[in-house]
Amino acid sequence: MSKARSEAAAGAPAVVLRYLQEQNRPYSAQDVFGNLQREHGLGKAAVVKALEQLAQEGKIKDKTYGKQKIYFANQDQFDVVSDADLQTLDAKIVALTAKVQSLQQSCRLMEADLKELSSALTTPEMQKEIQELKKECACYSERLKNIKAATNHVTPEEKEQVYKERQKYCKEWRKRKRMVSDPSTAHLKRVLLFLVRQQRCVMQSLKDTPRARSSSL
Repeated sequence: MSKARSEAAAGAPAVVLRYLQEQNRPYSAQDVFGNLQREHGLGKAAVVKALEQLAQEGKIKDKTYGKQKIYFANQDQFDVVSDADLQTLDAKIVALTAKVQSLQQSCRLMEADLKELSSALTTPEMQKEIQELKKECACYSERLKNIKAATNHVTPEEKEQVYKERQKYCKEWRKRKRMVSDPSTAHLKRVLLFLVRQQRCVMQSLKDTPRARSSSL
């Protein structure tokens, strides 16, 4: 055990007694250890030993609930509090509770304001943003000026003619697309056209035979 830990263990009873008297509420050994270890560097064994020692000396009281032992300050050392004093303390508690709630509400409002201000642009950032927007507006103004000054504008008649031609070519394109996308229909048309031509050839050959010429005479 280090020297600092030894000194802390030696002074543990006084630290634990003062803590229980100030808080004046019941604690388990684990609670006392958890509340004092960071500030005073006390180990759990030193806290348990100090609690047992103080209980044996009658400086604090202990009660066992199941498997857990609770320690609290000896109430005989405190003055008897009258009902009037208790009512006064209750009134102070109510007033302090209301004050705490009001302060918490104020803190929430200030936190909201701080969050809004933190997300907003600073004055230098705002000035930089304004300069960039002015430059962008100047560029757009120059482009608009050049467009207005140009002499090759499209007339409404030319615009209408372009739209009409577009509709015409789109219509033709859709028509040819349907023909290509339906090969069975195109093949059937070619077969029918072939049969018609063959029939014409047969009829013409029959007309050219001698019997056909003699019967016609």
